[in-house]
Amino acid sequence: MIYCMYYPTKTVGKKRGTVMIYTDNAATTPISPSAAQTFTKCLNEVYGNPSSLHSIGQKAAEVLFEARQTVAQCLNCQPREIYFTSGGSEADNQAIRSAAHAGKKKGKLHIISTSVEHHAVLHTLDRLKDEGFEVQLLEVGETGLVTPQQVADAIREDTCLVSVMYANNEIGTVMPIAEIGEICRARGVTFHTDAVQAAGHLHIDVSKQNIDMLSLSGHKFHGPKGVGVLYARKGVALESLIDGGAQERGKRAGTENIPAIAAMAQALKEACSEMDEVARQETAIRDRIIQGLSEIPHSILNGDRDKRLPNNVSFCFEGIEGESLLLMLDEKGICGSSGSACTSGSLDPSHVLLAIGRIHEIAHGSLRLSLSKYNTMEEAEYIIKTVPGVVEYLRSFSPLWKDKVSGKNPFILK
Repeated sequence: MIYCMYYPTKTVGKKRGTVMIYTDNAATTPISPSAAQTFTKCLNEVYGNPSSLHSIGQKAAEVLFEARQTVAQCLNCQPREIYFTSGGSEADNQAIRSAAHAGKKKGKLHIISTSVEHHAVLHTLDRLKDEGFEVQLLEVGETGLVTPQQVADAIREDTCLVSVMYANNEIGTVMPIAEIGEICRARGVTFHTDAVQAAGHLHIDVSKQNIDMLSLSGHKFHGPKGVGVLYARKGVALESLIDGGAQERGKRAGTENIPAIAAMAQALKEACSEMDEVARQETAIRDRIIQGLSEIPHSILNGDRDKRLPNNVSFCFEGIEGESLLLMLDEKGICGSSGSACTSGSLDPSHVLLAIGRIHEIAHGSLRLSLSKYNTMEEAEYIIKTVPGVVEYLRSFSPLWKDKVSGKNPFILK
């Protein structure tokens, strides 16, 4: 059995049964000590139902309100504009369906999004197509970016929603959210952004950036799993996905998960307070890994070199399979990913990598390393030392690679 240590250690790169380097934080992060402490305390002491009128229930209601205030402060919005959900997927679903159905009442059935969105967005849009909506997915360039001009050109009189992710979960590209928000506000179109990968890592100001709705998930910034947030600007109509009680001002039925909500708020507050310092640390480690892995022959960095999350490294290596690479790296003490954790069990290549122009053969040989504040430069050096050898070893067993080396077939990547 492998035991993944969450926090900094001087011992890296050992074999099975010892310390691992965890670089799959885009999939999920370890809960921070302060968030874990908050969770445990609430679990033991704040057990009341916040809808109850007695003192124990009202204590829970007070903790719930304080958490709502904390999240609102981090996003620069009003507490009443914060709705707690089970995570980013639910928040994406509720935001997109609400805006679409509100638009339908006005005869507006056109929705704009991008080809690199998370499946929580894309699959929701597919469902809306079945209801008669027209979905336009903007193409991205090789760096994975859409431009504000693309959005401006796509908006029509019958556009009811623009949904563009804040930062991509696979290749780390950061979209021009403020510029897109300005265009949407000027044209009177609701603007939603999936900020699951950005929250806690990038400065977000929903007011200045003209964001109408935003989704985030606690476990992406050292909070617990199973809890998230939907920000919806005052005046934006929300429809319920879950019917029942009147919790979350009638927009999300079910007794609130106080321990998880409070822990998430604590984690977000902590992440925002130390964001600049952590970003500098992560960026230095990220750039060192990118520099080192770029020296591997016939490899390519995915995503924009500069407009990317401080913690994201994404590469494709010609002549290998990503799954084999992950398994061998795991044996050598490195936890990584070949793409989005939500689809890592699929044999299909990443839709994001295909969207930026990687052909199937290249897209299959991908590696995503996503960092956190607990990673160190020492770990980066071990990664740089280890990955090239594993890639070379895997290539030595590949008939396709041998054909390229012999000149029978051409290389795709320089």
